[in-house]
Amino acid sequence: MKLERLDKIIAARTGYSRRDAKELIRRGRVEVSGKTARTPDAKIDLEADTLRVEGRELLVKEHLYLMLNKPAGVLSAARDPKQPTVVDLVPEKFRRTGLFPAGRLDKDTEGFVLITDDGEFAHRILSPKSHIPKTYEARLNGPVTPEMIRAFEDGVYLEDGILCLPARLRVLEEGPHPLAEVVITQGMYHQVKRMFVSHGRKVLSLRRTAMGGLRLDPKLAPGEAREILDKELGTILDKI
Repeated sequence: MKLERLDKIIAARTGYSRRDAKELIRRGRVEVSGKTARTPDAKIDLEADTLRVEGRELLVKEHLYLMLNKPAGVLSAARDPKQPTVVDLVPEKFRRTGLFPAGRLDKDTEGFVLITDDGEFAHRILSPKSHIPKTYEARLNGPVTPEMIRAFEDGVYLEDGILCLPARLRVLEEGPHPLAEVVITQGMYHQVKRMFVSHGRKVLSLRRTAMGGLRLDPKLAPGEAREILDKELGTILDKI
């Protein structure tokens, strides 16, 4: 059981101030587990209670973990004054203060972005020591050769001399513009694109399909998000 003050939770889960939250409670506009709340200092159980504010249900659990299918053209950032961000795409029912993307995708890259307000968990999956696998699908401007596959397995030298950790590369679709799957355990700037450039290939489009053992839900259209289930969360840390 984890208890928090009601007015504090409302302020944390909405755009209301603590003063606004207290006023809503006094006006009978807040329900906790189906009963009208009357006092701002009442305690709410983050693990068991439900909360409705002005008829809208809010998620009260301590931390939130979302899977977002990022479209191209959206920034992997919590906020930006000029451009849309992944946090801007979070559905209203999931919105709360403190949300941020755990890791980044390039603006033109699509696919799985994890959004959370749990800094400790984000650090665990992003730490270089964790080596959490990230899986991508890359559309290329030329064929994948056996030599490229072996080079990825051994560790690719980028054009600036940096050596990448060993990665997995396989062909999903043949053709003049083949589709390749790449699994890396680092997160360097433009890493997948730079790895292919070092072998004379240009990435025409890039999409992240998995983090650890958790794959992007195929039911999520670009721009859509859903909550990551408790049973799914641990699979992100799996070394696939």
